[in-house]
Amino acid sequence: MSAKNANRARRIAAERLAAQRAAEKRRRTILVSVIALAVLVVAAGIGVVVYRTSQPENVALPTAATKTGVPVGKTSAPVTVDIYLDFQCPICKQFEATSGPTLQKYVDEGTVKIDYHPVAYLDRFSSGTKYSSRSSAASGCASDAGKFPEFLTALYDNQPEENGKGLTDAKMISLAAGAGITGDTFTKCVNDQAYANWTKSVTDEASKSGVNGTPTVKVDGTALDNPTTAALTAAIDSAKAKS
Repeated sequence: MSAKNANRARRIAAERLAAQRAAEKRRRTILVSVIALAVLVVAAGIGVVVYRTSQPENVALPTAATKTGVPVGKTSAPVTVDIYLDFQCPICKQFEATSGPTLQKYVDEGTVKIDYHPVAYLDRFSSGTKYSSRSSAASGCASDAGKFPEFLTALYDNQPEENGKGLTDAKMISLAAGAGITGDTFTKCVNDQAYANWTKSVTDEASKSGVNGTPTVKVDGTALDNPTTAALTAAIDSAKAKS
């Protein structure tokens, strides 16, 4: 074989080897991708199972409450205002202080029904005491006593700072007494966290509906970008006119 032919043969062999290696590399890449995709699918399936199995079953509901919250006002009211709140949220307290009287006026005249959704989004800011969860569950006990709005006001008036330990159960029971809620039934309800699963349900339902922060205020299902009293009033009046 001439040197020229030998070089040509070596070049062809090298090209074939390179092509084979490239093909093997592509096969490995495809295999790795398929395996990775399979892992993701399995992981996603596990995530769904974990999420579903973490949902509370047979949720005990407070009196007059639903699995998503506590309605206040006449069921026949033409306008519904949803308020998603966390008792540890300072802006929620501010909203209630500034817009609460206006909302109460609409409730009293039969125009608005308020659905309060006491979620537990801020547990991580209570030094491990899960104050958001505990206060939400306690508000369910207050609903049993027919005093949810009064208890809400009492907790806001005594709202602890974020990153502290929050109010103790004993303190919440004491504040409830000042709001007209007394008796062993309420005390036991709070101490036993009887509505802990209800709190989980309220929080999960809020999250599934797309609510990722507090306060979130909706008028007939439409969230207000900036829930000032003026914006709230305008939205309620507009919704009433359409009803």
